[in-house]
Amino acid sequence: MRQRRPVTLGAALCTAAALGLAVPHIAVAVPDQCSYISSTSRPTLTYGDTSEAVKQAQCLSNVWGGQPPKLSLDGAFDSVMLKKIEWIQGCHGLPVSGVIEGRTWQVLYDPALDCYDPYPA
Repeated sequence: MRQRRPVTLGAALCTAAALGLAVPHIAVAVPDQCSYISSTSRPTLTYGDTSEAVKQAQCLSNVWGGQPPKLSLDGAFDSVMLKKIEWIQGCHGLPVSGVIEGRTWQVLYDPALDCYDPYPA
């Protein structure tokens, strides 16, 4: 199975500019937009957790985008959030565990430019 390699935003924009392509305005996850906890506080989160850290992850995943509707910023790690986190992990070549830990936090703060995995039905 071929491993997907995420494209960083900077690399994609530089490549597009070098090829003379129009560079679109792209919204990326900016820690200031999601300020429920410090960007350096990255606790492990799992299905069923409730906290301000869950709210932070919900906010970041909404800024990240994707096909599903925006997650409610209620601080509850429910089945809708689990599905979106698993999709984001798959898009970034991470193990699809549904657990938000170091590497998953990293991609929430610094997402790949795009994902070609269809969102699960």
